[in-house]
Amino acid sequence: HHDHAASAASAASQAAPASEATSAPAAAAEGCSKLVETGDSMQYNTAEISVPKGCTDFTVTLKHTGSSPKTAMGHNIVITAEGDVNGVNNDGVGAGPDNDYVKPGDERVIAHTKLLNGGEQDSVTFDVSKLAKGEACEYYCSFPGHYATMNGKLTLVD
Repeated sequence: HHDHAASAASAASQAAPASEATSAPAAAAEGCSKLVETGDSMQYNTAEISVPKGCTDFTVTLKHTGSSPKTAMGHNIVITAEGDVNGVNNDGVGAGPDNDYVKPGDERVIAHTKLLNGGEQDSVTFDVSKLAKGEACEYYCSFPGHYATMNGKLTLVD
């Protein structure tokens, strides 16, 4: 019994550094992450996110540099196929701010950050293979009314 506990403990202690080792290079890999900033205006500071095909995972970080609460001027990033934008946005409005204006469990959403207050930031990492279907993708803010000015293309690049 004692041996079993010891081996389980050593397996657990080995597992932690191994998982850190695999996630650190992926995040640090060249071009496999993107920082997007926004503020109290309805705008992102970038109009396009390029995702290198060589990345296994890609991380998008949204930083809200403004000071408004999320109830007034909250922002998020939602990533979907271009064709799913309207449906996801419409369902997101109904989901409300407690769900980050994203319908819980929405299969069309490739990834999304939390809805941020001014001064907050959030990162989301997704599997790049989800983009490989060849359909154009967009990233946008699903806060009601923000999509018009807060959207951009997310593309796979060689």
